[in-house]
Amino acid sequence: MRLYRIATPVVVACSALALLGLRTANAPGEQMKVFADSFLESLDADLKAKATVPYESEQRVAWHFIPMPTRKGLPLKEMNTAQQTAALRLVRAGLSEMGYDKASKIMLLENVLLELEGPASEGRRDSEKYYLTIFGTPSATEPWGFSFEGHHLSLNFSCRDGQLVDTTPQFFASNPAVIQNDVKGTLGKGTRVLRQEEELAFELINSLDEARASQATIAAEAPAEIRFAGEPQVTLEEPQGIAMSELPEANQELLKQLISVYIDAVPEAIAKERRQIIDADGWDGIRFAWAGAVKPGIGHYYRIRGASFLIEFVNTQPDAAGNPANHIHCVWRDLTGDFDLPNKS
Repeated sequence: MRLYRIATPVVVACSALALLGLRTANAPGEQMKVFADSFLESLDADLKAKATVPYESEQRVAWHFIPMPTRKGLPLKEMNTAQQTAALRLVRAGLSEMGYDKASKIMLLENVLLELEGPASEGRRDSEKYYLTIFGTPSATEPWGFSFEGHHLSLNFSCRDGQLVDTTPQFFASNPAVIQNDVKGTLGKGTRVLRQEEELAFELINSLDEARASQATIAAEAPAEIRFAGEPQVTLEEPQGIAMSELPEANQELLKQLISVYIDAVPEAIAKERRQIIDADGWDGIRFAWAGAVKPGIGHYYRIRGASFLIEFVNTQPDAAGNPANHIHCVWRDLTGDFDLPNKS
């Protein structure tokens, strides 16, 4: 649970999908309130009732990324074009250009899955089956927040006293990890939504000498899933793997690049604050742990543990076409507490 106090303006170009214009000099929490108000004003009473949940509701911390028949909140498919634009403008306020691009492509992968899986998946695979939920009343003084969630995507934001105070859990996934078949639509063969999350990790583990690779490796086989999936908080435990301080400088830089991929999913000012927190905690104690194969196509997993954050990545499942280990899940968690709540473990 971290307080992000942003003093500097953030100005970034928005993607064509977002249709947002430019960011203003407002802090992210202030922007989010403006965009949340605009979204809610676009809804009639019935839709607004679906889109809003009390801040203290247990639903606020009930997150998951698996396919579900329905979820909390209002899905994009029940919104008109103007409402969808307003919804995505709010989501875009919580992400960087890179983060929003990933989120957009993850949603479009539902169309790829539908094509690969066939008619039996109609209704289950839907690029508009992503739900926006506003928790509480957007306010400059009272706590409020929002989530945007669907299959393979869970983004969660908490605001307090007009400030954005937490941006976790931050979950992205990709099936296929690499599109290996000819498919129709925007995403073609070769598309790799979470490329850096995987490639940099392979580069890091394979650049370690035998002794350091052995120290980093915690299991011969990768686990089937990330830990704490759907849980409001992670369970704190002793970190495993090799410490950054035990790595040569070149390997340290690779590890920092890999961490930055997760940090930089959010707007620049928030990413800067994440780095400042790690600077204060110290980089030397960050640990990198690996399990499973050290090449693509065979199950592999890693985790990166700092004093205040946890990254987990797993690729063990086949994709929809049957290609092995071509289905990624990865997450950034706040060890001090997700959802602006203290971690009491």
